[in-house]
Amino acid sequence: GGAGSAQEPKPSEEEAAQPQLDFFNYVASLGFQAMIFLGEMPNPVTDQTEKNLKQAKFLIDTLVLIREKTTGNLNKEESELLNGSIYELQKRFVEIAQKASGPNGP
Repeated sequence: GGAGSAQEPKPSEEEAAQPQLDFFNYVASLGFQAMIFLGEMPNPVTDQTEKNLKQAKFLIDTLVLIREKTTGNLNKEESELLNGSIYELQKRFVEIAQKASGPNGP
């Protein structure tokens, strides 16, 4: 007997089940996706490590754009999170891109 299985969930229950979208979660989500495309962690859907530097660069550039567009509107914690994320991702991107290009420099 599935008691209650015929009941449809109320909208308030559905809303409560959804993760809260706030600035921290959004920046962390973009950073997490960038790390996946940098090959730093496996894709949670496929559990495979994939590298797509073009997509990683797009996500890093998106974070930079967000920083430019939100200048003066972020609190200290938000600003530190955004700046720290951009710094770490750009640093890793350069390291990985240099390894990918190999020793065939000028």
